[in-house]
Amino acid sequence: MALHRFFEGSDAVSSTPLHRRARHVEERRTVRTTLVSTATLACPRCDVPVALDGPRVDVTAPLRCPFCRHDGRVRDFLSLRAPTRPTRVEVHVVARGPR
Repeated sequence: MALHRFFEGSDAVSSTPLHRRARHVEERRTVRTTLVSTATLACPRCDVPVALDGPRVDVTAPLRCPFCRHDGRVRDFLSLRAPTRPTRVEVHVVARGPR
């Protein structure tokens, strides 16, 4: 059994294999970003939102929950799970110079 598809105005069936006719486009962006993710900053023990003192805080900086007084580092209070809650923060990677 043979199947033929002819539509008005269409070209005849090409003898070129489909994988040779397909065009692949590779997109490379030159803009770099330091943004890794958007996260929620909340206490890992009681899940109360925690505010930061400044616009930039190192993930190894000490942090304390205002409600249950749980001590830890900023990285311990970050939650990358979706959906983010109102205490959203942006997590950026910053390259530091040699020490």
